[in-house]
Amino acid sequence: MNLTNHITNLNHISLWTALVTPMRPDGAIDFDNLIALARLQAKAGNGITLLGSTGEGLALTLDEQLAVVQCVTKLSLNVPIMVAVGGYNLAAQKAWIKQCNQMAIHGYLLTSPIYAKPGTVGLSHWFNELLEQATFPCMIYNVPSRSGVTIPVSTLQNIQHHPNCWALKEASGDLATLLAYRQHCPKIEIYSGEDAMMPYLAAAGVKGLVSVAANIWPQATHRYVELALAGQHHELFPVWQNAVDALFQVASPIATKVLMTMKGQLNHSRLRAPLIEQELDSENRLAEVDQQISRWFNSKQNLAIIENKQVIGVK
Repeated sequence: MNLTNHITNLNHISLWTALVTPMRPDGAIDFDNLIALARLQAKAGNGITLLGSTGEGLALTLDEQLAVVQCVTKLSLNVPIMVAVGGYNLAAQKAWIKQCNQMAIHGYLLTSPIYAKPGTVGLSHWFNELLEQATFPCMIYNVPSRSGVTIPVSTLQNIQHHPNCWALKEASGDLATLLAYRQHCPKIEIYSGEDAMMPYLAAAGVKGLVSVAANIWPQATHRYVELALAGQHHELFPVWQNAVDALFQVASPIATKVLMTMKGQLNHSRLRAPLIEQELDSENRLAEVDQQISRWFNSKQNLAIIENKQVIGVK
């Protein structure tokens, strides 16, 4: 498949799940659980992002990262798979991309180098080097809360014409920043990296969402994104804002893994240090927001059934 066809296929996906990495009590990766999670996302029609911050990618060894990608790609799922590229060492990131180029993936998530805080020239060089190494479309990731720097508009302007530069995951939480990207970098598709902001950003022309919440509620989050993109924002408040607030009351993915374990989606809520489950207070509201999302989704499902019956009746 050529690059243009790859991008066309990726543009059909409005929801990407930043997949958690399940672990056993001893801290080893639970691959059986990983397979079950990946299949659950594919059933919901969600694209899968591996080894991002939600997947604790930087806390895994290189061998573990490779094993995660190999495990999921061997499933031959009917949804695209995107692999995160993050760190500080440019040569190491290029080597990682070179390895992943040989696997059945569909794209990359390219993060700004952590801690270094480079400027426009340094970031342009960083991303150009990674784009050149990749043989699949790439989503640039603007996440200043983790990288320490906002990607300048001028950097995106410098790289937007590269054939591998497909999209941007915008997670600054700042509407003005997104609008500046939209205005000055029209060749780049923009996805929200903030679950709660999806209704606001849909009107600003985002293509979809890269989501943490979809780990827990794959089908409900898919519906949430559909409604946001359709402009039906009045149906989304305050239930989704409350849910996302609960998930991010401590560093992600602590609350996400805890709730997934409560629901039986994970066998264990184990995280890799420095993240730890005990960070979460016992009064965490997770069970409450889970019930709220379930009621919300069931009401949407029932409404869809009624509307479908009405249409059939008219025929």
